[in-house]
Amino acid sequence: MVEKTHLRGGAILARAFREKGVDHVFTLAGGFCNPALEGFMECQMPVINCPHEQVAGHLADGHTRISRKPTVCLVGPEGFANAVPAMLEAWGERSPVIFITGSSTLKRQGAGGFKEIDDVAIAKPLTKYSVQITDGSRISEFVDRAWHTATNGYPGPVHISLPVDIMFSSFEKNAGLNERPFDRSDKAVLKAWPNPVDLSNILSLVRESDRPVIIGGHGVWWSQTEQALASAATKLKIPIFNVPYHTKLLGEDCSAMMGLADFHQYHPSKEAIQEADVILMVGCKLDNQMNFGNPPFISKDTKLVCVNGSHEELAYNIGADIQLLSDPGAFFNELIKIERTWDDWFVLQKQRRANWVAHWAEHIEKETENDLKLDRKMHPLQLALDVQSMMSDDDWLVFDGGNTHFWNEIATNIAAAGGRKLGGILHPGNYSLLGVGVSFALSAKRVHPNTNVVLVTGDGAFLSGGLSVETCFQESTPIIVVIDNNGGLDCISQQQERLFESGQHYATDFRDIPFHKMFEGLGGFGELVTKREQLSGAFQRAYKSRKTACINVKCRGVISPIVAATSDKRDKASIE
Repeated sequence: MVEKTHLRGGAILARAFREKGVDHVFTLAGGFCNPALEGFMECQMPVINCPHEQVAGHLADGHTRISRKPTVCLVGPEGFANAVPAMLEAWGERSPVIFITGSSTLKRQGAGGFKEIDDVAIAKPLTKYSVQITDGSRISEFVDRAWHTATNGYPGPVHISLPVDIMFSSFEKNAGLNERPFDRSDKAVLKAWPNPVDLSNILSLVRESDRPVIIGGHGVWWSQTEQALASAATKLKIPIFNVPYHTKLLGEDCSAMMGLADFHQYHPSKEAIQEADVILMVGCKLDNQMNFGNPPFISKDTKLVCVNGSHEELAYNIGADIQLLSDPGAFFNELIKIERTWDDWFVLQKQRRANWVAHWAEHIEKETENDLKLDRKMHPLQLALDVQSMMSDDDWLVFDGGNTHFWNEIATNIAAAGGRKLGGILHPGNYSLLGVGVSFALSAKRVHPNTNVVLVTGDGAFLSGGLSVETCFQESTPIIVVIDNNGGLDCISQQQERLFESGQHYATDFRDIPFHKMFEGLGGFGELVTKREQLSGAFQRAYKSRKTACINVKCRGVISPIVAATSDKRDKASIE
């Protein structure tokens, strides 16, 4: 066979990603992208065809979050518009997904070409880097630039637009490779090292403190330094709290991990954070979730230290008393050297957590007793707790929705305090985008094929993104979907009932949808659960079916603490 001397632009693109070590591409195949798809096929790189471009984007995002390695989402020009919500979700969680658009012809740009849109401009505010390639000899160069930008500093999604005429045109197979960098394989991420003087001052501040707290965020996850955090906090007996809306940094095997830094979903964090004299926020942003660092979330008298691995992150944290540019791992490796522990303060947080768990256990026990007496539907927290009690250690849990999300957050902390050690947890990110659950669950199952993956989703969230379940069937990748079915957008209707003068909700109800029948029609397992005592049997049958399964559970709508707190004023129903 004669070796090719020239390749289409799409094939050069595929080879550039193979050199980076990309092992998954997600797409909805389109004519504009065919040369790239042929290139991926020739490179023997797995390509997963999805029923919708948004699904492809969420699958790439989920795979990237779990593996912490960039994944490609390839779409056509009109498909790019469909993928924008997935780009938003990836941007919120700083997930380094590589979005590729096979775009309208460069030759007639600005003249109304077929499917012409300004994808570069649309993607720019939702990515770290958005560029159109106008010279086919530079394809490999721009892949290298995009990859470097996505993975270094504060990571995040990037976007490359490759016009269809360049996609189909032929170029020398080594086009652009005779210039530096000659090695375009994936390289180690660059890391910032702390200024010794600034570091010493912060360590002295911590050493002299009485009530230190650590809040860990995205920067810890993406720098893969969560074990260094665990080691330092466990040795020093400093409590750790996790920023909301992100993959949980640490499991129950870390004794220092207390729960979310969220006063409503985990009330003991309020006492700890407001009483702390020093707060170390590592890999976090002083955004709305942290009340921008202001009282009453963080006391004016508390010394607030922000440690971030990039200047980009630090730009969000100008409100901190002290800033430190440092890779989180480098900081933790110095923090652990402090010769002191905070045993009494640490024990107090553990006791508060135990009291919180006991309170919720007593509350849900009474609620469930009344459900039985009054013949009411299940409480969503009881559903969440029951599901986790039926899971095994190392299983993956995904949850999606409004109140469904919030109740499962609470249940996760309760179950963890009881010893449940899950393999991992995924859920919507900073933008609370509904409909990501099935895609994230499928991502978890693809990365961990030998583990069980369970998704607990609200009915509204499932309707937003449930079409992605077809990919589970297509790829023979079974997951279990538990639908918290309360017949509407309950989180929103409850806010409306507190906000509207009529005390009623409007435009938030759904009809009674037989979700379990939908799964059966697709070739999966489905079962309806209307009573709590039916759940265990349905769950076991779903497991044994070895099919993608739906357990459609009729639950009653119960307002979660965070929704109640954010809608207690009639003139404002907002977190801020």
